Amino acid sequence: MAKPIRAFRWPSALAEGLLLAIALLAGSAHAAGSAGATPNGPAPVAGADDASLAGANGQDVYLDVTLNGSARGIVHFGDRGGQLWASDSSLRALGVNLPAGSPDPVRLQSIPGLQVQYDAQQQRVTLTAPLAMLKLPETTLAVPGIAPHKVTSSPGLLLNYDLYGTQGEGSAASMSAFTELRGFGRWGVLSSTALSQQTRADGGLPGGSWQRQSVRLDTSWSQSWPDKLLTLRVGDTLTDALTWTRATRIGGLQIGSNFALQPYTLTTPVPALLGQATLPSQIDLYVNGMRQFNGQVPAGPFQLNTLPNISGAGNAQVVLTDAFGRSTTLNFSLYGTQQLLKQGLSSWSVELGRVRENYGLVSNDYGHDAVTSGTWRYGLTNSFTFETHGEATTGLANGGIGGAWLLGQAGVLSGSVAHSGGSGQSGSQFGLGYNWTNSRFNVGFSGTRTDGAYQDVAALYGSLPARAAGSATVGYNTDHIGSFSLSYLYQQYPGQTASRYASAGWFKSLGRSATLSVTANQDLVNTNLRSVFVNLTWAIDARTSASVGLQHDNTGNFFTASTSRATPTEGGWGWNAALRQGDDQNGGQGELDYLGPYGRYAAGVSAFGGTRYAYGDANGALVFMGGHPFAARQINDAFALVSTDGVPGVPVLLENRLVGNTDGNGQLLVTPLNSYQNNKLGIDPMGLPADLRIDRVDAIASPSDRAGTLVEFGITPVRSALVTLVDAAGKPLPLGSTVGVNGKPGSALVGYDGEVYLDTLAAHNVLAVQTPQGACSVRFDYHKDASGGIPQIGPLSCTPEARP
Repeated sequence: MAKPIRAFRWPSALAEGLLLAIALLAGSAHAAGSAGATPNGPAPVAGADDASLAGANGQDVYLDVTLNGSARGIVHFGDRGGQLWASDSSLRALGVNLPAGSPDPVRLQSIPGLQVQYDAQQQRVTLTAPLAMLKLPETTLAVPGIAPHKVTSSPGLLLNYDLYGTQGEGSAASMSAFTELRGFGRWGVLSSTALSQQTRADGGLPGGSWQRQSVRLDTSWSQSWPDKLLTLRVGDTLTDALTWTRATRIGGLQIGSNFALQPYTLTTPVPALLGQATLPSQIDLYVNGMRQFNGQVPAGPFQLNTLPNISGAGNAQVVLTDAFGRSTTLNFSLYGTQQLLKQGLSSWSVELGRVRENYGLVSNDYGHDAVTSGTWRYGLTNSFTFETHGEATTGLANGGIGGAWLLGQAGVLSGSVAHSGGSGQSGSQFGLGYNWTNSRFNVGFSGTRTDGAYQDVAALYGSLPARAAGSATVGYNTDHIGSFSLSYLYQQYPGQTASRYASAGWFKSLGRSATLSVTANQDLVNTNLRSVFVNLTWAIDARTSASVGLQHDNTGNFFTASTSRATPTEGGWGWNAALRQGDDQNGGQGELDYLGPYGRYAAGVSAFGGTRYAYGDANGALVFMGGHPFAARQINDAFALVSTDGVPGVPVLLENRLVGNTDGNGQLLVTPLNSYQNNKLGIDPMGLPADLRIDRVDAIASPSDRAGTLVEFGITPVRSALVTLVDAAGKPLPLGSTVGVNGKPGSALVGYDGEVYLDTLAAHNVLAVQTPQGACSVRFDYHKDASGGIPQIGPLSCTPEARP
């Protein structure tokens, strides 16, 4: 009997606990009421003080607070004859900092600068305080970025080709073919390029012998990991280089950072614009007069992180417009540069291999000694980026450090120092550079100088670094008289005489369609060598332009004229012609171009001086992907194969622009696309038959580098019909009756006049209909409409099913 008794006491214990909780709640409510709270007032906020603020003759109130235009919830106050009192802790929780020595509690109307609007009937108070009195959280705003889509790659093969041939006087002729064979897939990209040439000199006989040469250029395999910004390349490649180092062509392995894998990621420092708003406000950012951002900020300090469209020195204005329409403008000076990495971001590359020799002449000529190279850049701060580079091989080690420093609005200063040693020789290289630009001026100079026997790996297989090299440029843009520029170039290689050149230029737009330029060059070593060139260019229409020029140099004067019409991007014809007169190179040239869906073709003639020949060029690509071959224009980057499930003639759009229709297999090769970026593809379904179900009409393609991706638009032929159902008396079935097709549960509803739309029909169909009066069934055969529209079937009589 013990167990039943204990089981019976559980409900009684639970009831006693509930009664006790209710009694405690009632007591708490009574206590709150005796403290002076209004009968229908809101409950106090969590964390509010419980001490009475009513004083001798007032009452405690809980008011809905608005501080500088922002709702802050319900706060405990004391109402003493229409004057509000608050505790120091409550005000600090709101973000109001009282002056030192203020009483606690304090009368709100006695606080200097604080505006109080108390509405006792609505139980709310509006407070407006100067920002110096408030301690509010900072609001951070940023321009919404572009969300990248998943990068995809489908397996396939590609052959790029460029065929060029000439026919000169007599039997002189030449032919060349540049090819790139590329395989791609999820495993990466394997590419190999080659150049084949055939030449025949004019020997006076039509059947002269041909000289043939073929050479492999570059062969490599690469794989990238976009989430890690990492690319691995095996085969022929170039070592990474900085502005003060030289790249070397090697065969081997390279691994390092690749910011192109995330093109929407910001790598340079982003200017932070700081300000504060007294009231909730709309914020507009203008950079050099153009609006770049629009948003909302609450009262308090804010930080706007954005990437203004600016290079060099510029100005930004932040316009704050509060709820009363009052505007405040904040002015900022900015300097944008691509030379720096943002703070904490690094870029690196490591290479190991052997130096490639006689490139373009011999297919497989590599040095005997292994070479290693490494480069690292790191953003120490948003104003300084550190750089270092090192390379080594047998008998040589080279290393150096450098950096770029943003001098506020004064431009960017860069410098470097490197040292090499080995085989009993050593030397150093020093570099210095500076540039500054704004909408009017641009100034820049750079220079390097070596000391001792300074060498790098490239020097062991080619020319030594310049003993001294430098350049300087100054430019000035005006509103009415054009743009002016001055430049100076200096170079001196070991064992050679120094070269020094100076040039000056002027450029002016003449209306909207013409430009005039003047350029003068002077050799400062051989002062007898100088040239002056004057050129006038004007645009006749969107595709046609013409130009004339006059040139004077130490050989004399000559006149040039040219005109051209560019081929349209969607395909078509173009041409160009040129004429030169006034020296021993008198003559002209003419060319006809055609850009088609499968490549670009050109044919022309050239006759200058004693050289005359005709030439022709054809370039394009062949692709094997998705089980079918395709011909296309030359593909240097990424592309997509659009599939419509075998439905031919479907219009395909790239960035809302028609690029073609699917072929007989329901496929279309779309090129070019930008690798690792969001390329918008779509189809136009308006001209498709009504008996097709389309899964989607838009898609985003993000192919990997130099690869293709398959984009499928699911289009399924369906048997659809508008069926009219009636009962045995010929009346339409009731509205809302459910219809099941060929044994599937009823998902279609009967509409007005007994009509129901069905799109899952077969050649022979059985409909199971559930009406308010009971179940019935219909049997019929499907017949396609001759006009291609949706057939209308019926009226069909629904036979009631016998009840069991």
